[in-house]
Order: sequence, then structure tokens, then C-alpha cells
Amino acid sequence: MWNLPNILTLLRIALIPVFMIVYYTSWEWNNLAAAAIFGLAAATDWVDGYVARKYNLITAFGAFLDPVADKLIVVAAMVMLLEVHATPWFSLPAIVIIGREIVISALREWMAEMGYRGTVAVATIGKVKTWVQMVAIALLLAAKPEQEFLTSLGFVAIYVAAALTLWSMVHYLRAAWPQLSAGEDK
Repeated sequence: MWNLPNILTLLRIALIPVFMIVYYTSWEWNNLAAAAIFGLAAATDWVDGYVARKYNLITAFGAFLDPVADKLIVVAAMVMLLEVHATPWFSLPAIVIIGREIVISALREWMAEMGYRGTVAVATIGKVKTWVQMVAIALLLAAKPEQEFLTSLGFVAIYVAAALTLWSMVHYLRAAWPQLSAGEDK
């Protein structure tokens, strides 16, 4: 259980309160420091997966914890950013992103119970979605509200992330549809 990929995943979780605390400080560069810490945490997602596959260090604990860590860091950042960008224009992609994470987590759990875990295994679209989300969130964390260009770039990126989020959700729901639509006569 205590291999490098799992330690990196735990580090990603441990960095959540760190970037949150830094973001809420009154330091002049708090937003950039928080974005950098968030970026470091996000990078551990790629590194832990790469190391786990390359060196055959995949564990049940890591398979469980890695997606949980991804969801925790994204949801924590989105909730923080909702405070700064308290508009319908940010709330909409935030709800899409957070809602999708809940739906797909529940779907994966249900499919695993039904014996169809592989049907909703992580797909390339899910990985792309995660990275676009991480970049968008880092941009929005880095931008002060008065930095219009960076904020606008972050908004464009978060909308791209929300579109990919919907696309990946449809992908997983379509893959699971035969089991979801199977009737049970009781």
C-alpha cells in the first residue's frame, strides 16, 4: 500500500488545505502561490498514474483513492472559486462539473456492485476532461478579479472543461446504458 503512487495521491489530498489556506491569506501573491500549489497537486495525478503503470505498482487502495483525490481537489477549488466568481456565468459550469463527479461516482459504484466495473473504467475523454479542468481552475485561482484577461481565459477554459465534462458523462452513461435500462420484473 505504501508505494510512491499512493504516497503521491495522499500528497494531493494533503495539499488541498494548503492551497486553500494560502488562497485566503492577505499576501500580495496569494493567488499565484495557491495556483502553483494546486498545479503541483494536479501534476501528482499524472505522475502517480504513470509510475503505477510503468512499475506495476497498481494497488486496490490506489485505484480507489486516486479518483477520490481528483474529485476532492476539483470540488474544493470550485467551491472556493464560487465565492470569488459569484455569478450565474461561473455557477453553471461549477454545477455541471460537481454534478458530473457525483453522478459518475455513483454510476461507477453501482456498476461495480453489478459486476460491470470495467464498463465504466476511466476513458481518454475522462483524462482529457480532468486536465482541462485542472488548467482552468489553476488559471482562475491565479487571476485576481481585476485581471480581466486572465479571468476571461479562465472562464473560457472552465466552459471548455464543462463541455468535456458533459461529453465524458454521456460517454460513461452510454457505456452503462444496457445495465441501466435492463428491466427487473419483481
